[in-house]
Amino acid sequence: MYTTGSTVNETRFLVNPPATPPRASTGRSNVAEFSVSELSTAIKRTLEDGYSYVRLRGEVSGYRGPHSSGHCYFGIKDDKAKIDAVVWRGVFGRLKFKPEEGMEVIAQGRITTFPGSSKYQIVIEALEPAGAGALMALLEERKKKFAAEGLFADERKKPLPYLPLVVGVITSPTGAVIRDMLHGFEERFPAHVVVWPVRVQGETSAHEVAQAVRGFNALSPGGHIPKPDVLIVARGGGSLEDLWGFNEEEIVRAVAESTIPIISAVGHETDWTLIDLAADARAPTPTKAAEWAVPKYAELQDNTGKCMLRLRVAIRRHLESQRTLLKAAARGLPPRDSLLALPRQRFDACEKRLARALLANTRTHTLNHARLASRLSPRILQAQVGRAADRLERLSQAKAGALTRSTTARRTRFERLAGRLSARPIYTAVSQYKDRLATLDERAARALSRTVTTARRGLTGNAQLLTSLSYKSILQRGYAVVRSEAGTTIRSATAVAPGDTLSIEMSDGTIAAQSTGGGVSGPGGSQDDPSQRAPAKPARRAKPATAKDQGSLF
Repeated sequence: MYTTGSTVNETRFLVNPPATPPRASTGRSNVAEFSVSELSTAIKRTLEDGYSYVRLRGEVSGYRGPHSSGHCYFGIKDDKAKIDAVVWRGVFGRLKFKPEEGMEVIAQGRITTFPGSSKYQIVIEALEPAGAGALMALLEERKKKFAAEGLFADERKKPLPYLPLVVGVITSPTGAVIRDMLHGFEERFPAHVVVWPVRVQGETSAHEVAQAVRGFNALSPGGHIPKPDVLIVARGGGSLEDLWGFNEEEIVRAVAESTIPIISAVGHETDWTLIDLAADARAPTPTKAAEWAVPKYAELQDNTGKCMLRLRVAIRRHLESQRTLLKAAARGLPPRDSLLALPRQRFDACEKRLARALLANTRTHTLNHARLASRLSPRILQAQVGRAADRLERLSQAKAGALTRSTTARRTRFERLAGRLSARPIYTAVSQYKDRLATLDERAARALSRTVTTARRGLTGNAQLLTSLSYKSILQRGYAVVRSEAGTTIRSATAVAPGDTLSIEMSDGTIAAQSTGGGVSGPGGSQDDPSQRAPAKPARRAKPATAKDQGSLF
């Protein structure tokens, strides 16, 4: 770095090399003059040529996250100095480590200047923590943060399914990990394996793994791609820097939010990442994860055979026990003939009693029928009908008398009311209203005549006043009205420009005219700018529109 600094000094010297030693002179100097932008550009080019690649170690200061434009601005400092730093938007998205306030980092980039404020800065192209100690400190800080949020709590961990039908694997498709896992699945249990290929190392590994976890959770059961019953995130061993992608916040939150149980198989037994704490189970190796995901087929077969054997023995023992109980119960029961002898005897006795009971029942019903028949006779019905007819006749006579009485009373009342009604009062009222209507008609006719006469007199007076105030009477006395081509009245000579077309109205007609000079400001005839106006030409006489000899005013 010091060698590069000497180069800067030499280059800066060449920007404005002194031809001769400086000397005091009050006369004109032959030293070249620079503008501010030229000098700023020269300094910028000098710094960029001298410090085109530097590695800068220091502490991040003033970091507030990316700007609204996507760029990132902060400072890198030590105990004695501070240098402004900038990370462009495209570079910031590719950074393996994102800067954090107070974090000691090693930045790679180039030195440049910002001419707008005469400051120099480093444009960062790569960023990494300053040593493994910084990585471990950052890892511990994130671990405490996620643990405080409950992402590592045992209460939220889900149990692994005993016999999953579909297993999802998130790993690199080209590494040895997937081959070992598939070989383990073939040896243990022929499960359906769905592989989501991702990068397991590099800048985009965390984002790809997180998207894979969310993608598996977004699958619908019974779709074209089956939804896994368990997920395995696998990667081979490596250094802390190689496995750092599995410590990023995005992938830890994706694993914690997964509804599918996840087995973490990142690295070897001694390697651990934050995803191991967030997952539902941590396998020491990817091969071990495959063993945990599915049971061994041979063991299942042996256990099934043992269970079938135990089931057969249990069924045989149960049948022997039930057979023994049945024989003992059979020995305790009496013979069949003894059990059926008493019911058979009861049946024979009921059969004998049934014939006698049917005969007795028939005789009883016959006697009841004969007794009821003797009580029924047509004469009784005829007597009841006669009594009903007599009652109906009496009610009919009573109704006729009541109707006659009601009608007589209503007729008497109607005749009494009719005697009280007469048309003579109505005729009298109509006659009075007719006379009053004729009187009102005559009064309305006289009022209308007076109103029309008064309005006619007012209209005549207004017409005479309008005639006396009209400009037509003024035109009769020799005056004229000048209008522009648009038809507006011209009230001042200053509103007329040379060449304007005018219309002059007189008492007996209208003539057209054209202005040959500008407007006059006053009686003296002086214009606004007499020094820049050409001399006025004599006015041309316009041809009159009528037989009278009256020319243009201009």
